[in-house]
Formats: sequence, structure tokens, C-alpha cells
Amino acid sequence: MRFIDRSVDRLAMAEEKSIEEELSFPILLAERIRKAVDEAELFKVECGEVGKQVDRLSQMLRSVVRFATSTPSLYERSLRRIVADVSKNLERALTLVRKCKHSGVLRRVVNITSATDFRKALNHLDASVSDMKWLLSIFDSVASGGIVYSLPPIASNDPILSWVWSYVAFIQMGPLPDRIEAANSLASLALDNDRNKKIIVEESGVPPLLKLLKESGSPEAQIAAATALLNLATDQERVHIIAAELGIPMIVQVLIESPMRVQIWVANLVSKMAEHDPVAQEEFARENAIRPLVSLLSIDVVLDEPKPVDVKPSIHTIVENHMQMEKKQSTATTQKQNRSSHSRSSSSSSVYYPDAFGRYGHHRKDRENEKPEVKLELKISCAMALWMLSRGSVSNSRMITETKGLLCLAKLIEKEQGEVQHHCLMTVMEITAAAELNADLRRAAFKTNSPPAKAVVEQLLRVIGEVNNSPSLQIAAIKSIGSLARTFPARETRVIGPLVVQLGNKNVDVAAAAAIALGKFACPENFLCVEHSKAIIEFDGVPPLMKLLRANEVAQFHGLTLLCYLALHVGNSEALERARALTALEGAVRLVAAQNPSLKELIAKALYHLEVYQSGIHSHRQTYEP
Repeated sequence: MRFIDRSVDRLAMAEEKSIEEELSFPILLAERIRKAVDEAELFKVECGEVGKQVDRLSQMLRSVVRFATSTPSLYERSLRRIVADVSKNLERALTLVRKCKHSGVLRRVVNITSATDFRKALNHLDASVSDMKWLLSIFDSVASGGIVYSLPPIASNDPILSWVWSYVAFIQMGPLPDRIEAANSLASLALDNDRNKKIIVEESGVPPLLKLLKESGSPEAQIAAATALLNLATDQERVHIIAAELGIPMIVQVLIESPMRVQIWVANLVSKMAEHDPVAQEEFARENAIRPLVSLLSIDVVLDEPKPVDVKPSIHTIVENHMQMEKKQSTATTQKQNRSSHSRSSSSSSVYYPDAFGRYGHHRKDRENEKPEVKLELKISCAMALWMLSRGSVSNSRMITETKGLLCLAKLIEKEQGEVQHHCLMTVMEITAAAELNADLRRAAFKTNSPPAKAVVEQLLRVIGEVNNSPSLQIAAIKSIGSLARTFPARETRVIGPLVVQLGNKNVDVAAAAAIALGKFACPENFLCVEHSKAIIEFDGVPPLMKLLRANEVAQFHGLTLLCYLALHVGNSEALERARALTALEGAVRLVAAQNPSLKELIAKALYHLEVYQSGIHSHRQTYEP
């Protein structure tokens, strides 16, 4: 059983040398051993056996040198590890044979050389010979075809290591069919467990996979590479390594230029990397991954916005239009040709972005003739990628809204079902959450008169009201409306009604989400909190709200918060009085006293307001000063 030195420091030192320098050292050792064997006076037979093995190793090392110097894309990781181990065993053999040079009694006593020492040395050399045979078999197979699945002694304790070496070597140096097979095998290994993923990355598996991903002439090769990278990119550290190899701009380029079935896997890779690493998430946006994703998502979707009502243009608009006039005139002919081609191809074809798709026009016909199930899978992948890119990122959410992303998402939420609808809705939820935190994004993307914003809101309200068989979709839509609470004017009461209805939903999670969203309309930070509070009461929101107070702890907390806001802003409401809101809050203040001091304070303020308006009825009760 042999030990594999995995020391990072030693490996780093080894890789500072060229491969020729690495190979010249054991060859020099072999020559020194041959000379020492010739000079040996003790254990001459044993020394002769050592010399034979060393000669075999020397010949193999020279064969490796010839292959290494003639191969432009050499996989060095396994070669360096094996050669380092061979050098270590040759050094041991040299030390042993040199002890046999003099025959003096004192020399023999001091050195304590025995037949056992030679057996150990020969065993080590035998193992090195087997390792070198395995290495040469890899090189021979790369040239002739056929992946090697044998196990070298150096990896006897860890068979996965030899498989990884073999697969990576073929991905980097082999003919295309073997490269595809090896990439698929590597993808399967990576899928098994995290340890395999770690070994693949440590043994330099990422660079050849990225190189294979660029094989534009072979979709099968690109899919195999993308699948392997996808299975590796399951934690932040490995995503960092892919990014450090300049993988992100390469991935975006492949996303733009590849046929549709490759784009599916590449979009999945974008999703996975963005999901696990915020740095990669932002880097994809800097490399302009968002625009082609939106364009691919809009396949077979008409993105023509409704024409706005004619209004008197502002000075700013006039100046801006004037500045853009020359640019529009210079591109008018090209746009006319594009529109003509677009109308001839299909009346329902998607709006493609010239900067995203102009570079791979040779794939456009293939996309138009692609099977519907492939297009659907691409939409699922692109929607998922946009979701992961927008998650928690204001800048990426802004980029999506600056394309026709919002309108595209609204259209797909309307017409699609299943994963496409879900992923698009989750993307909208992330964008609206970012808009809630960023006033500039909120004002730019969700203006009252913005057609994309209107389309999104219409679909959110439709999902809230009609999609009763999917609580997860309803919750996402409810959260999105709540995030936009500050964008709705007082007259826009139509968004309040559907939320109030969901306060009485049998699913407690949906009802709690509705309470949270309505709380954002009624909270004091909302400039129109009084008007929105009145609307909630007018839509008969108090009875289901009081019922929610008897649900689980989470729902009760959000229900109490909303009830307090209503009491603060519309304390004189008869609906609150009929529902005995004052009594409910008095009971609640004792329950939350120890658990939530901030809610206790809010309840105290609400009680004070209610008692002011209802003092005649509740004069016997204790007054709670805020």
C-alpha cells in the first residue's frame, strides 16, 4: 500500500518547473544508479536486479519526454504526480546501491544493508514501472483512441483518482469522440458525491472542460462539457475556480452563439453558478448574459408594447428625441429589413435583440424549426437563469427591466404553465423585491403609466385571484404586489381587493403572505397609508383578519401588525368596533410582551388610538399610552 503525497506546497513547487525539467531529474537519477550498480561490490545480484528495473524506467521516462515535447496540449497533472513518485523511489534505490560500493567490515556494520532492503526497493521500483506503463498506456490510447480504465499502483488507495486522471487526459488530448465520452464519464463521477467533485477540480479538470465547451462544431461535446461543469458548480469555492479560469465570458459567448439544445445546458450552468456565488452572479451581468437570456426566453412571444396615448411631449423628451434622431436614421434601413424578414418568418415570432443574436444568424433557421419541447425546455432554463441572476441583486434586476424583460415575463406568466410560469413569477418577485429596496429602480421600472409594469401587475393580480391550485404561485404574486405597495396611487384600490380576499384563504401561508403585503400598504412608512387602510376596511378585510389571529404564531404576528396599522389610521372604524379589535389587542399585548417588544409597543399605540375613538364604550378599560 503506497502513500500519495497530496501536499499543496509540494505540488505548487513542482509545477513551477517545466515538464522537461521534471523529467530530466529522474533520468539523471537512473544514470547515476546504473553507474553505482557497476561499482557495487556487495549484493551484486540484488544490485543487478535494481539496475534492470531502473533501465526499464529510464526507457519509459525517455518515451514520456518524446510524447511531452511533441504534444502541444499536454495534461500534466498525472504525469507530474507519477514522475515525482518515480523520482522518490529512484532516490531510495540510489542510496541503497551506493552503500554496496565498499566491502569493509565496518562499512557493512554501519550501513546495515540487507536483502530485505533490496526487496523493499525492488517493490517500489516495480510499482513505479507499473505507474509508468499506465501513463504510457494513456498516451498511446490518446493517439489511437479508447479510454483507459486500468488502475495504476499510485492510485491503489483511491481508484477515483486514476479515473479522473484518465478522463481529464482524454478531454484535453484525445480525439473528439473520446473527449465527449470522457466528459460524460466525468459528469457522472461529479454527480455521485462532493469528494469526487473536489478531486476533479484539484486535478485540473476545469480548464479542459471549458476548452471542450468551446467546440462550436460539436453540440454533443458542448453539452457534455456543460453537464460536467454544471455538476461541479454546486458550491461557491468550485464556482470561483470556474470563474478564475475565465469561464464566465466563455460561457456567455457559448450561450449566444450555440444551437438551442446547447443553450439549454449553458443556461442551466449560468443558473447554478449564479445560485451559489454572488460574485459570479454579478460577473455574468457584466459580461452581458442577461440580454441574450431575455431574448431566448421571448421565443414565440410577441413583445410589442401598446402604443401610449398621445400627450404633449416634455422639453426633456424633445431634447432626447432630437439627440437620438441621427442614430435612428442611420439604422432605419437595417431595422426595416429586419422587420420585413421577421414578418415573413412568422407572425408570432419573438423579438430578437440584434446585438445578442446577430452574431449567430446561421443558427436562426435551426431555432425556427426546432421542436416545441426543445423550445419549452430552453424557456425553462432561461427563466431559471434570470431568476437566479436577479435574486437579491438590484443591479441585475435593473438590467432585466432595461431590456424588454418585464414585458416578456408578464406575457409568459399569462400564457405558460408549469416551470416556465413558476420561474418567471419568481423572477418578477425578485425584481419587485429589489425595487422595494431601491427607489431609483422602483421609479424607473414601475411607473404608473409604464406598459410593462401594467402588464406585470395585471398578471400578478390574475395569479392571486385565479390560480387557487398553487399556493406557491399565489404567495410569489402576493409578495410581488406587496413589494410594489409604494408605487400604487390611492385610486388604485383594485390591488387591495384581491389581497383582502386572500386574507381568508384556507391555506394559512397564503393568508399570512396577504397580511404581510397589506401591511406594506398600511404601514406608516407608506405615504398613502391612511387611504390604503380605509380601502382595506371598505373591502371588508377586518373579519378575515380577525380570523387570522387565531392561526399559527407566524400568521398571528403579521395579522396583529396589520390590525395595529388599521387601528392607528382608521381607529374610528365601525368595522373594527364590531370585530372587537380592542379586546383582541388587549389579549394579544400580554401574549407578545416577552416575545416581541417592538410588536408590544405597536399594539400599545393601537390600543391608545382605539380607546380614544371608543372611549364611551370602553371607558372601564385601562388606557395604554404609546
